Amino acid sequence: MLSGYTAVYNATVVDRLLAEGAIIIGRQNCDEFAMGSSNEHSAYGPVLNDADNTRVPGGSSGGSAVAVQAGLCMVSLGSDTGGSVRQPADFCGVVGLKPSYGRISRYGLIAYASTFDQIGIFSINIPDAALILEVIAGADDMDSTVSQEPVVAYSSLLSEERNAGKKYKLAYFRQALEHPSLDPEIKSAITGLIDRLTAAGHSVTAIDFELLDYVVPTYYVLTTAEASTNLSRYDGVKFGHQTAEKTEDLTAFYKKNRSEGFGREVKKRIMLGTFVLSAFYFDAYFAKAQQIRRLLSQKSQEIFNNYDALISPNAPCVAFKLGEKQGDATEMYLADIYTVFANLVGIPGISLPLFRTNDGIPFGIQVMSDQLKELSLLALSDQLMQSEGKH
Repeated sequence: MLSGYTAVYNATVVDRLLAEGAIIIGRQNCDEFAMGSSNEHSAYGPVLNDADNTRVPGGSSGGSAVAVQAGLCMVSLGSDTGGSVRQPADFCGVVGLKPSYGRISRYGLIAYASTFDQIGIFSINIPDAALILEVIAGADDMDSTVSQEPVVAYSSLLSEERNAGKKYKLAYFRQALEHPSLDPEIKSAITGLIDRLTAAGHSVTAIDFELLDYVVPTYYVLTTAEASTNLSRYDGVKFGHQTAEKTEDLTAFYKKNRSEGFGREVKKRIMLGTFVLSAFYFDAYFAKAQQIRRLLSQKSQEIFNNYDALISPNAPCVAFKLGEKQGDATEMYLADIYTVFANLVGIPGISLPLFRTNDGIPFGIQVMSDQLKELSLLALSDQLMQSEGKH
């Protein structure tokens, strides 16, 4: 749809990085319009996992993850609407941070689902992620949804938090570790980590989360609805793909532009979103999903009133083979089961590259904290990385 299009302005995050002397090497491949969990839905072909070129890197920000994984750059940016930074970070064995909703300006980010989207950071270590967050976070007159809360000096305060040697109160969803879709090797690794954390003096508690199986349907109902609205601007009139076929009818002209310009996955999600917003199904799907989102926000508040952080897997499996899940949309969408919670409730989450399978395939753990508590999240993450021998 945007082949050959050149942006007429920089995103706020790019301007802030350039102002601090960052050297921008290039742009990475991603799933079309950030829609995908494997980076196989790109107009430029799939991204390959640098640990094993027969496997996917995760999506949608797979190119950004692989760029850091392969040592092409020190840090990169991606977007996270339902796990598109944390899941690729998990599959590629790098750090992937999704800040709180509104912590970073979305000005210049192509909108997929406006109440979910957030720009995220890939890096090799926690201090680098903290420094980039410090540079790009904060209020922006060009984004009315960005938080007005001041940005703390994450990079310098991180070492102070680390040296304090704080013992954390952690929780995990019992249903997440007992879910039938979770790979036994991932479950074993996380259970072992919980044992080590407990032995080190941290408190780790299992809590019930009966809504786990509702998060993916809720996420897809709401995000496709928002995508249907956001992507209506791509009609081929002012910019974007325009059909070469001559037509006198404006509606037919729009249909041709969009049918030719959008890929299959994007068209599928636009149609799903249009369906759930239709008059006959609005109450049955969209309104119900909003109610569940409110319940999830209440659950989140209860958790962080009592605990410092929440830990969980990032994905039910490690990086899978290219093409392996292309024939089963449900299985592909379920890859988001552990990450979409953070986007639904607007809290920060991070993927930490702590583990490898017996075959040498990297995977990590997800840590989440309360809204705008990125400093605490980064400090705990740094402590976990250090204690597990990851620097």
